[in-house]
Amino acid sequence: MLRLPAFKFVTPKSLREAATALSDYQRTALLVAGGTDVYPKLKRRQFQPLCLISVRRLRELEGLQGSAASGFMIGAGVTLAQVAEHPEIRAHYAGLSAAAGVVSTPVLRNMGTLGGNLCLDTRCNYYDQTHEWRQSIGWCKKAPGDGLTSEKVPCRVAPGSPKCLAVSSTDTAPMLIALGAEVTLVNSKGERRIPVDALYRNDGMNYLTKQPDEILTHIHLPPSDGVRSAYLKLRRRGAFDFPVLGAAVALRFDGAVVRQARVALGGVASYPIHVEAAAQALVGKPLSEETIEAAAQAAFGPARPMDNTEYPLFYRKKMVPVYVKRALLEAAAGPS
Repeated sequence: MLRLPAFKFVTPKSLREAATALSDYQRTALLVAGGTDVYPKLKRRQFQPLCLISVRRLRELEGLQGSAASGFMIGAGVTLAQVAEHPEIRAHYAGLSAAAGVVSTPVLRNMGTLGGNLCLDTRCNYYDQTHEWRQSIGWCKKAPGDGLTSEKVPCRVAPGSPKCLAVSSTDTAPMLIALGAEVTLVNSKGERRIPVDALYRNDGMNYLTKQPDEILTHIHLPPSDGVRSAYLKLRRRGAFDFPVLGAAVALRFDGAVVRQARVALGGVASYPIHVEAAAQALVGKPLSEETIEAAAQAAFGPARPMDNTEYPLFYRKKMVPVYVKRALLEAAAGPS
């Protein structure tokens, strides 16, 4: 049986107290909310913090406020189930409701939070194993083992790669990028607000631009303004698995013409990819068979899956235009 390692468990009573604790412990602390991904990784010794700081019951991270007309401010501690089931989110931000609603299982969606899903650790077949298994192969760049550094061990997926190629597996991030959402980050010195797109970098190890002492506190959805959105997910088991491909689209129409479009992909790189070329293929044109095909092919190029998760990489690559087409058709057919 895998057991949790020893750590100090801190339960701050306010966001300010949590930010101070995180600053005090520097890089030896880890935040936890629902814990649906953190605790299993602690058991596999993928994370080995000296201190675990629980933000689960912080009132500042709760609440889903706003409307489709004004936009929403969603606390990072709001559960995925709450997002998926919220009537106005479901009606006016259908893609976000869908993305939150296909994360893992109903039980875990009742525990896991939107902020936690945005900060989800990257995944890899060589990384998401027990401590003993990883030790037996000589470790990997993302988890180099005791006394080693990432420079001393290779990426097991691509031994010549100078960086880790673990995959971003968050479902909600591609959809929030497509919707043009923003997040607020807070530390003991202040706060800043950035687009969700700017929260990520193309690096399997250092995949977040969030600083170690920052806490993601809120997600900001812009006014719906007639947006039509959709999210589709490819995975082996339809009732449980992480995405090996996620296709998120958001469209606004002026009559029959696409006025604004955003397309994002998940599960095919170390970060969610905002595919601007796909949007350019759509804007200013009717959503015809030709424009849909052009957008799908534009998304095909930037998707570069590696052989480190479910399904062969060539199949995942081939499915990118298929899922983008399906998502565009689903979004176009949705309510305005």
